[in-house]
Amino acid sequence: MDLLRWGRSPWGEWVLTHVSWNLFWGSLFAGVLFLVAHASYMLFSAHRKRTAAETDALEASRKDLPAKIERHGLTARLFHWVMAAAMFVLLFTAFLPVAGVKFPWVQWHWIAGLVLTASIVFHIIHATFWLDFWSIWVGPKDIPEMKAELLREFGHDVPGPKSGKYPLGNRLYHLAIVVTGLAVVATGMFMLVRVRTPLFVRNPYLFGDATWGVTYVSHGLAGVGLVGLVIAHVYFAVRPEKWWITKSMILGWITRRQYLEHHEPSRRPVGSGPSQAKPAGRV
Repeated sequence: MDLLRWGRSPWGEWVLTHVSWNLFWGSLFAGVLFLVAHASYMLFSAHRKRTAAETDALEASRKDLPAKIERHGLTARLFHWVMAAAMFVLLFTAFLPVAGVKFPWVQWHWIAGLVLTASIVFHIIHATFWLDFWSIWVGPKDIPEMKAELLREFGHDVPGPKSGKYPLGNRLYHLAIVVTGLAVVATGMFMLVRVRTPLFVRNPYLFGDATWGVTYVSHGLAGVGLVGLVIAHVYFAVRPEKWWITKSMILGWITRRQYLEHHEPSRRPVGSGPSQAKPAGRV
C-alpha cells in the first residue's frame, strides 16, 4: 500500500504531491479500533480510584471548601468550543470529499483554518499570562503519578499521588494534540498562499515543487493524525466516568466531592493563585 503520492514536476522530476488517502481510512479504522479495545478493557480493568469511604473522610475534613469549585473560566471554555468547532469544520471539509461527498469545500476549509490559528495564538497568550502554563505539561515530576496510575489499573492499592488540575491522560493527549495541531496550522498557513482569498495575492511560486510537496505531505500526515485524536477525544468526553470533566467544560465548575475524589488537594489548592480552583462565580 502506497503511503505517499508522487508526481512529475514541469521539469520531469519526481516530487512528493500528497499523502495517500489510504492513510485517512487507516486513521479512521485505528480510531474506531481504539474505542472498541478501550471499552473492552474497561469492562475488566480494576481501575482502582479513591473509594467512597476515602472521599467521605476527605470531605468531612475539608468543610472549608465551597460546594462548587471553578475548574475552567469562561474565557478558557469559549476558546475550547471555538477551537473544537473549527477543528470539526476542518476535518469534515478535508475528508468528506475523500469519502465521496462533493461540495465547494475550499473556502470553508481556509476560513476554519484561520479561526483555528487565531484561537491557538490567543490560547498561548492566555495560558502564558493568565493561567498556570505548566499545569498541562508532562515532565519528570509526573513519573511517580504515572507509576501509581499504572499500578492502580492492575488493581494494586498504592498511595501514589493523584492528579493536579489535569489527569495524566489529559496531559499526554494535550502533548499529542499540540504536536499535530501546530504542524497542521503551520503548513496550512503556507498552503494558504496558493489559494485565492481576499486577504492577499495568490503566490503559488513561493516555494519550489519539492518544498511544496513536503509541505502538503506534512499537512496531510498531521490531518490524518487528527482524525484518530479527535475520535479518541470525543470518546473519552462521553464516557460516564469522564462526564464530570466534560460537564466542567460546559458549566465551568466541579463539585467539592468531585474535586476531592479525583484531585490531590496539595497539588491543586483551592483559591491560592490565578490558575487555581476558586469558588464558582468568582472572576
